Amino acid sequence: MKNTIAVVVGLLLITLPGAVFSQAQKIGFVNSAKIFDDLPEARDIIKRIQGLQKPVQDSLALIQKDIETRISDYQKKESMLNDQAKRAAAQEIQDLQVKGREYQQRKTEELTRQQDVLLAPLKEKIQKAIERVAKAENYKFVFDRTEQVQILLYADPKEELTNRVLDNLKRGK
Repeated sequence: MKNTIAVVVGLLLITLPGAVFSQAQKIGFVNSAKIFDDLPEARDIIKRIQGLQKPVQDSLALIQKDIETRISDYQKKESMLNDQAKRAAAQEIQDLQVKGREYQQRKTEELTRQQDVLLAPLKEKIQKAIERVAKAENYKFVFDRTEQVQILLYADPKEELTNRVLDNLKRGK
């Protein structure tokens, strides 16, 4: 019985390192923010998005200024108004504030949808480049590590694929 256990343990010790070695996976990482920042077409998209945002920001600033003006006027005239006029003026200001928030929310949602539409093709292009580099260099897993998101807490710099992905994108493959 002891001999059988010794043989089984011996076989495990012989085959285990090979099994562990054959299970080793090549893992790399990219900095998606750097990839995005280094692409001229990304900068063009950002400019387009900013162009869409500017009129909305201007409109919101006008709405806010109108509300502030009405509040200031109300405060100046408040002592001369009767209760009914005070309630009406306060209600008008409150209605403007609600409409301003609704407008802001609606425009924010519209801008987010437009941004997603504009960015989707570029995101897909970057994803395909990452996949091409990973497949060409036999990486089984590729993580993202940016300054804002630290999902990958440590990585050997030799396994960073960012520049290879950028090269792949710039060569247009």
